[in-house]
Amino acid sequence: MTTVLEPPAASPLAGIRSLELEITGRCQLTCTHCLSESSPQASHGTMTPADWRAVITDAAALGIRTVQLIGGEPTVHPCWRDFTELALSLGLHVEVYSNLFHVAPDWWDVFTREGVTLGTSYYSDDPAEHDKITGRQGSHVRTRSHIREAITRGATVRAGIVDILPGQRVAEARAELESMGVKHINTDRVRAVGRAALPGQAPTLDEMCGRCTRGRAAILPNGNVAGCVLSRDFPAGNVRETPLAEVFGGAAWAELAASVPPLRANACPPDDSGDCDPANTEASDPAY
Repeated sequence: MTTVLEPPAASPLAGIRSLELEITGRCQLTCTHCLSESSPQASHGTMTPADWRAVITDAAALGIRTVQLIGGEPTVHPCWRDFTELALSLGLHVEVYSNLFHVAPDWWDVFTREGVTLGTSYYSDDPAEHDKITGRQGSHVRTRSHIREAITRGATVRAGIVDILPGQRVAEARAELESMGVKHINTDRVRAVGRAALPGQAPTLDEMCGRCTRGRAAILPNGNVAGCVLSRDFPAGNVRETPLAEVFGGAAWAELAASVPPLRANACPPDDSGDCDPANTEASDPAY
């Protein structure tokens, strides 16, 4: 993969501020709405550690400000800390979007680093309702405990709530997060992507929030480049075959950007992030 050191002033990358790196499809949970349909049995994909390092280096060279490590569960990838250190060394902001089901003691040193944000999803103040969504009993207790620990240790935490179940305790979940000291909270409706799609339902860009390609982009575990992780079914290139700058400067990316419907009233929230709501780093909104 070629590293582009000096993109031209008119580069389309001038408008891309955040890059979601879906470094794995593996996860300890099996959330009912998961966009990537991740699970404990899933793989890390075909992108190698060298591929991801090249993408991070290219992103910094192209003026992208933020990378978000997502999955699956990014912390199950053996190199996630190496990727974080590389990005920080290149002057990038890093968000680690974790389910916080498991946190090893030495990870707190990473989560509390300057330039690092810790993102997570939280679904309800009711443990049974939260666990029903994640597909794993005890996930609410562990995630809640680690959120409290993160706040206590001074980590910058943002949380996303996806409204999935009828009557879900979304307002109560927000109130509980606020009581724990979480200041950055976003909510989004569930999007018909991955497990949230109905049987036989074809993906459509109309289901997106309207921010795909607009200030953000995503790299999937197979190297495909998408407007965000939610629009994964509409790739515009692959970084294992084409340098990142060429993908963003190519006709396929321009066509994808032109085909994304305009922002709607209930679209993703402001650009303090960018993953559709929950994740909110500068991608689409929850990272789901």
